[in-house]
Amino acid sequence: LKALNDIRAQTKYSLLAYFVYALSQVLKEFPYFNASLISDDKVLLKDYINIGIAVDTEMGLVVPVLKDADKKNVQQISEEINLLAEKARDRKLFGKDLAGSTFTISSLGKIGGTGFTPIINPPEVAIVSLSRSKKILQLVDNIPIEIEILPFGLSYDHRVINGADAGRFCYQLKSLIESIN
Repeated sequence: LKALNDIRAQTKYSLLAYFVYALSQVLKEFPYFNASLISDDKVLLKDYINIGIAVDTEMGLVVPVLKDADKKNVQQISEEINLLAEKARDRKLFGKDLAGSTFTISSLGKIGGTGFTPIINPPEVAIVSLSRSKKILQLVDNIPIEIEILPFGLSYDHRVINGADAGRFCYQLKSLIESIN
């Protein structure tokens, strides 16, 4: 995450924008995570990636949707997240702003905590939880180095996604986030 923080210091994009960017790329590689469960034996794979982003407001939690996230760069994602969050806090979201999500991020980054388990938003089949990043010490060649970590979790519907694929999904997401620079 050091490379991300260096970039963030220059560009002022949030870590959430980079996470959405990475997530949208990984969802292309794992299409069953970007699907809808229609019935116990029918799954609809989506050919678009719309990321719902939970926003805490005075009126409660709302989930505006960033449409076609996989077709946007980090700057566009950042601008749209900021716009949607502002509209949510000002109670200016329309139905179209809240509809069409294929995957959701629930973030407690501003609140804190080390992890949590989000509930899947049907008919979606998976959701990511994002906690506040934190700095820890890690030994590299017996030398303590300060690194920043970003705790995230994944809830998924076992009727569509098996545990091994969930592990591969999380590993790929982690690897992509660490490689963005």
